This record gives sequence, C-alpha cells and structure tokens, in this order.
Amino acid sequence: MTVASSDQTASTLAPKPFSHAMEPSRWRASARAKARLSRQSGFWAVAFSFLAVTAFSTAPSALYGLYAHRDHLSSLTITIVYAVGAGGIVMTLVLAGHVSDWYGRRAVLLPALGVAALAAVVFLVWRSLPGLFVARVLTGFALGITLATATAFITDLDDGPGGVATNRAGIVATVANIGGLALGALIAGLLARYEPHALTLPFIVLLASLLAAIALVTLAPEGHPAMDPRPRYRPQRLAAPADEHRRLFIAATTGAFASFAVAGLFAGLTGTFLTALVHHSSPALIGLTVFLSYGAAVAVQTTTTSWPAHRLLAAGIPPIILGLLLLVASAWTTPPSLGLFLISSVVAGAGVGAIIRSCLTIVISTAGPNDRASAVATLFTAGYAGASIPVIGVGIVLQHLSPRVTLLIFALAAGLGILAAAPILVRPPAKPAQPPGPDPNPMTALCRCFGADLGDARVEPLHEPNLERHVLETAREN
Repeated sequence: MTVASSDQTASTLAPKPFSHAMEPSRWRASARAKARLSRQSGFWAVAFSFLAVTAFSTAPSALYGLYAHRDHLSSLTITIVYAVGAGGIVMTLVLAGHVSDWYGRRAVLLPALGVAALAAVVFLVWRSLPGLFVARVLTGFALGITLATATAFITDLDDGPGGVATNRAGIVATVANIGGLALGALIAGLLARYEPHALTLPFIVLLASLLAAIALVTLAPEGHPAMDPRPRYRPQRLAAPADEHRRLFIAATTGAFASFAVAGLFAGLTGTFLTALVHHSSPALIGLTVFLSYGAAVAVQTTTTSWPAHRLLAAGIPPIILGLLLLVASAWTTPPSLGLFLISSVVAGAGVGAIIRSCLTIVISTAGPNDRASAVATLFTAGYAGASIPVIGVGIVLQHLSPRVTLLIFALAAGLGILAAAPILVRPPAKPAQPPGPDPNPMTALCRCFGADLGDARVEPLHEPNLERHVLETAREN
C-alpha cells in the first residue's frame, strides 16, 4: 500500500485559488443569463420597441395644425418639417441599416431607441421652429436604424428550423411597422384634446413607451452576436440590376415612389387640406384620417401573404386610382365632403399597401443574391424620396394655387406614374434570375416589415457571398 506524503496530502486538500477566483465571474455570468428574457419574450419586447418608434414617428402628423397656429407657420414650412424626417430615414438606412450584422442587433437597436427618446425630449423642451426641425431629423435617424435592425432582430428570435424565417415574424414586423405608423397619429390626436397640454401630453406618453422599450430590449437575448473581427466599415451600396431585369426594377421603383408619395400626402398634409377644405382642424380627426390610411395598408399586407406579387399588384392599382379620384372629388364637391375625404384615405391606403409590398417582392425575387441588398436600398431610397419630394412640391403649389387645384395636380401625377409602371409590373413574371434564397443583409430583411415575401429567407451575417473569405481579407488589410 502506498501512503501519500504529507506534502502531497496538503497540496490535495489545499484550496484552489484559481477556481475560487473564477467563481465571482461565473456567478455574474449566470446572473446576467438569468436576467435575460426568453427568446419568446424577447421577440415581443423587440416588436414592442419597433411599434413604439414607428408610432412616435407619425405622432406629429396630428399636431402640425397646432404647431402652425402656435408659431404662425405656413403650409410650406409644415411640409418641410414633415419631409426632413424622410431624409433622415434614407441617410441612416444607407449609412447604418446594415451594421447590426457587425455589432449585434441589441447594440445597434438600443442607441436608435435612445435617439428616439432624445427626439421626444426635444419636442417637449425646444418649443420653436428650429426645435421642430431637429426633433424630426432625430426621429428620421432613429426610425431608419430601427426599420432594418428591429426587423432582422425579430426574425432572429423567431426563426424556424435551419434558421428559416417564420411567417409570424413577417406579420408581426409588418404590424409593428405600418400598424405603429397608424397608431401614432391616432394616439397623439386623441391626447391633444386635453388642453393646455396638447403639445406635451402626447410626447410624454410616447417618451414613456420609448423608455419602457429601452428597458425591455436591454433584457432581450441577442439575436445575432457581434462579429470578431469586424469588417471594415462601408456604407450600403445603391445599385440597380444590370441584366434584363433592369426595366422591371425601374418600373417597381416608379411604383414605390408614387405609392410612398400618396402615403406621404396623407401623413404630412391631412391637417392642411382638412382645414382649408372642410374647416375641420381637430387633431383627433387628423389622427383618425392617418390611422385609416395606414390601417388599411397593414390590413392588406397581412391578409394577402400568400398572393403572388403580380396578382396583388393588379389588385392594388384600382383602389389607389379610385382613392385618388375620391380625394379629388372630396375637394371639388360643393361643399367639400369630409366623408369622401375619409373614404379616400381608406381606399388609397389599401392600394398603397398592396403596391409597396408587390414592388418589394418583385425586386427581391429578380435581383441576384449579391445585388439584392443594393437593389432594395435603392428602392427604399426612391420610396422615401417619394414620401418627401412630391409632398414638398404640393406645399409649394399651395402657396400659389387653391387646395382643389393642388389636389387635382397631385392626383394626376401620382396616378400617371402608377399607370405608367403597371403594364410591366402586372405581367406574370418569367423565372427569376435567382430564387429568393438566403437573405444576407438586414437591408433585405427590412422588406418583411412592409409585408414583402422573401421566400425561405434567413438572416445571414453579411451581404458578401463568402463571409469567411471577406473577414480574412479585411483582417489582412488592417
């Protein structure tokens, strides 16, 4: 029998300092893990944060009349205040819409929520025209980052077998996006009835929801961890397909531009036209009009998920044309009709929802995997340009012509743009150049929150065909 020496026994029984030193860090890691929400709860937390930002972005639409009265602002000034937000969206989509692949979803979404909360504070404390501009630009920045990041985050947390995105993720993202746009104006309009806090109470409530969203997202599990090493930064490239699908892409871009313009008209100038035509300036009525327009859009996008793009587009063109006709008729009847104006918002909104979703699906299905993110970014740039530039044009025309004539000119321009693109878009498609397979970029995943069909798409780390090679090459360059 072998007897251990006293030194061996002492060393065996002696405490392990390294193990004890590791225990606090292990305990902290375990505590952090327990503090996190489950993936299911995190999914709904991110969806709530998405809805909070989109609702906040349209809240001023119901209040522009009050701002115009308080600060003696013209309709053109109010139009520009609205439009600068769209400029902020485009800028951040191009500059930062894809970076959550590199830094992680939560690390990008939390600053976006913080910027939205800062914008709410600016609305509350900086009560002048420069404050409105700053708040709207910050809102655009926050919304641009949130659109791409939250959609990818929701998809990450609800992916199916093999990482395939679920239908639920697409529907929830669409409701959070378009539904939030509908709710924001309605909530602000209803809260604005409580004088003398009409311009403060809506933003206090929305700021509280944004702070709650920050807390929830902080606890949400990470959907896509940060890359290590990170690729060298570059903005999202804008490009159109260079093959036989270019003509189809131009038609889809035209349809998106015109559809966003119609949506922008209702979001930015409803108060101006209701005041001038039917002499109703109630924030609640303005909020209801915006709610009806976006609500019809989200209803179409969530109930036609199985429809092919060309069929949905063919079904969406008649309502948007009819909605524009009803909008003009509401102004040209004697006296102008509030009922027709509200009906036009619903009918046109349904057409807008169908056309936007169809155009996005067409672009995704016809662009190759290496060009898809660039094509989608170009389409969204054109779309948000449509939400701002024509609306500014309407504001300028209103300085010289009557609201009746202005609406007639706008309806003719928007309707002709959609009808010009229609013959190409409604044609049943030939076999796509590339099926919508792996979805390699949050910019492409962004299409889900507009109801677009990505096929069996999954969110992959980067928009390069060979991620491993790209990371190694970037590391060598650095």
